[in-house]
Amino acid sequence: MAYLELKGITKTFPGVVANQNVDLSVNKVTVHALVGENGAGKSTLMRILYGMYSPDSGEIFLDGKKVVIRSPQDAIRLGIGMVHQEFQLVPSLTVTENIGLGMEMTNGPWVDRKAMRKKVIELSEQYGLQVDPDRQVAELSVGVQQRVEILKLLYRQAQVLILDEPTAVLTPQEIKALFVVLDRLVTSGRMVIFITHKLNEIMTLCSKATVLRRGIVAGTLNVADTNEIEITRLMMGQEVEIFQSKRTEISGKRVLEVNGLSAINDRGLPALKSVTFNIKAGEIVGLAGVEGNGQTELIEVLAGLRQSKGQVRLGGRDVSRTTLRQRRQIGLSLIPEDRRHQGLNLLGSIAENIGATRYFQKRFSRFGVLDQVELDRTANAGIQDYQIKVDGPDAMVSTLSGGNAQKVIIARELADKPMLLVAAQPTRGLDVLSSQSVRKELVRMKMEGAAVLLLSADLDEILSVSDRILVMFEGRIVGELLPAKASYERLGLLMAGHVNQDV
Repeated sequence: MAYLELKGITKTFPGVVANQNVDLSVNKVTVHALVGENGAGKSTLMRILYGMYSPDSGEIFLDGKKVVIRSPQDAIRLGIGMVHQEFQLVPSLTVTENIGLGMEMTNGPWVDRKAMRKKVIELSEQYGLQVDPDRQVAELSVGVQQRVEILKLLYRQAQVLILDEPTAVLTPQEIKALFVVLDRLVTSGRMVIFITHKLNEIMTLCSKATVLRRGIVAGTLNVADTNEIEITRLMMGQEVEIFQSKRTEISGKRVLEVNGLSAINDRGLPALKSVTFNIKAGEIVGLAGVEGNGQTELIEVLAGLRQSKGQVRLGGRDVSRTTLRQRRQIGLSLIPEDRRHQGLNLLGSIAENIGATRYFQKRFSRFGVLDQVELDRTANAGIQDYQIKVDGPDAMVSTLSGGNAQKVIIARELADKPMLLVAAQPTRGLDVLSSQSVRKELVRMKMEGAAVLLLSADLDEILSVSDRILVMFEGRIVGELLPAKASYERLGLLMAGHVNQDV
């Protein structure tokens, strides 16, 4: 008998059926993949299991017993834990304080910090999750923060672990280490539900895969008896050709020139250290690196959102002291990596968000009054071109799935035919077909003469579309490679700071 069973789960939102009569059975001692395109209902289903949503109908059984989960606290008491894409940690607290938060050990009326610290060390050693229990979370790399999130679940004695896109921010070496940890977890009797868009991870790690398409279970497969093509066909209802950009000789003029760029981060520490590079017209330069090594600050400096020393030239003009709006008028478009806080107004409609960077243009306003008809027309074009799953331009962005919200940003930024596109994690959260579509758009822009800086945690993406690859580590460019010479292992070592090691 399966340890976890979801039977007939249905969940609707206004105008959207997120899950329709979904059945899911997961055994212990297994890693079970949950896959599907954006809007297929994966996150909704897992949020129901974790108590964040209540189903309209359906039942949940745990170890043969029917359970009712009304909140995450209920889920935790039942041994169900979840690691979200956006970590739920308090940066100012230590590792131990974060792990024990809300479930502190006590000695009489006092919090027993020594006992909590000892428990954290025991768990980290048992499962190979090396962390410093006394370090402040703000000082940790993203990969180590993920270990803290997993340790939180183990501290709470979770038997069912839900991991949502856990490898998106890791180097190849860190991914291998995570897989070792997950193997130890299932060997100890636990079960893992693994949400991912990376088909190679399913084939490497998982025993079974349940595929959702448009809120319905399209099939559950034994991974040993299937392949990536069959999984993709179930996800999309069609086969998806693997996209590989053809390399071309780059002879265009320099569009972006960065010279001796230095900047500090929000904590007053050096984030960029004399960064110098350039991008030519008709060229895609991929920027690889583990999150937290200066990429975010570099994007902010290029966009005019962070002060810096050094020089930034766009189309031959020094823009080092100009604003984002001024840079946009010269020819910059920006897909920010934090779509919720920087890319979108969640309380606005799709039309309002697509018009947010151009509302002041004559095309969209007359005498200070917005032309709503033109805004709606432009929004509808973006909805159609990027297959955003909504009823129309008046739909609120807050109601969209993460992938569809990302498509709103991409539709807005690619419509301006920029001189330079800075694309930070443009396909994060997108399904296979949507990701391929975005990559083709980047290459189309390149072929039309634009320069593209692509920041991505997906090395497959970097390798498939880049003409050159830059690697960042601790605020410096530590490597420049051509894709033909950039193996996963070589990139991973550079991303981890092994600059002089020959691979």
